[in-house]
Amino acid sequence: MTIVNNITIFDNIRMISYRPFWDTLKKKNVSTYTLISKYGISSATIDRLRKGGGISTTKINDLCKILDCKVDEVIEYVED
Repeated sequence: MTIVNNITIFDNIRMISYRPFWDTLKKKNVSTYTLISKYGISSATIDRLRKGGGISTTKINDLCKILDCKVDEVIEYVED
């Protein structure tokens, strides 16, 4: 497994990217500190997002609700 530009690559197969999440945070002027301290998002979740790891659909739902955005503003599927 390799992580390149927030894209997780398993045997050269690209998967889910969290690049839109980071763009949305910037656009909405929300910090990861705010997500952790005000909204209770765990630092482990933020770390998984940074490293391109997996998060649950419940967490994706939580992020969409907090950021008032659509799923495609948090994740995207990147084909190989």
